[in-house]
Amino acid sequence: CLAPVSAVAVLPDSRTALVAERSTGRVLRVQRGADPVLVTTVPVDSSGGGGLTGLVLSPGYAEDRLVYAYATTPTDNRVLRLAPGEEPKPVLTGIPRGSRDNGGALATDGRNALLVATGSAGLPSDDGSLAGKLLRIDTLGRPAADNPNPATPIVSSGLRAPGGVCTNAGAIWITDRPGTRDVLYRAKPGALGDPSWTWPDRPGVAGCVAQPGLLLVALASARSVFVLRPDDNGTFTGAPESLLQNRYGRLYAAATAPDGLLWL
Repeated sequence: CLAPVSAVAVLPDSRTALVAERSTGRVLRVQRGADPVLVTTVPVDSSGGGGLTGLVLSPGYAEDRLVYAYATTPTDNRVLRLAPGEEPKPVLTGIPRGSRDNGGALATDGRNALLVATGSAGLPSDDGSLAGKLLRIDTLGRPAADNPNPATPIVSSGLRAPGGVCTNAGAIWITDRPGTRDVLYRAKPGALGDPSWTWPDRPGVAGCVAQPGLLLVALASARSVFVLRPDDNGTFTGAPESLLQNRYGRLYAAATAPDGLLWL
């Protein structure tokens, strides 16, 4: 009984998750065998591919119980902090919004910072704009102290319609849909560079999960999970696999639980 789910954040018990509904802005707590419980509602404008598209636990969730969300409003895209019993509070605002490509994705970097992949909002590339970028911020929305340029949250540029961002052992992976093909980037400071993998048939790359020696990408249009095996240098070994083909319909959100299981 959920509206289309755009993001999943699994709680430390590995049995419970928070899920985001893109068009309604609802965040619900779900657990097998129980009815979903409404946690909060984030006001959103879901036009142009926007809405509530990102959700991640705070790097210090065990102590602060905070959750961060990426949302589209009538005036901008923004990162919000969700605290128990409180209204959503803006952390980073003013990310441009436009007629399309408003969605974004969130992750943590393993070093107490948030990674924010922003859509281009259909706007021309602008190095100073926060649209179409990978941002790295602290939990108060400020540029992370050890960014390549500590004066700005921008780490890399060149995104159009990111579907997911995931990390493992310092590597940052981003799925994107630039129009003529779907792509997977291994993020680099500055411009993203050439894609690490491409899908000419545009299967609808969405959320991703990175684990040691394993990278999984949810595919919305292809209704499956695509599996790659990266080595320490970011190149891929063996043949890719497609799993769960047409078994559960369109797959968008993807997350891993502390026990290693995949949530979709």
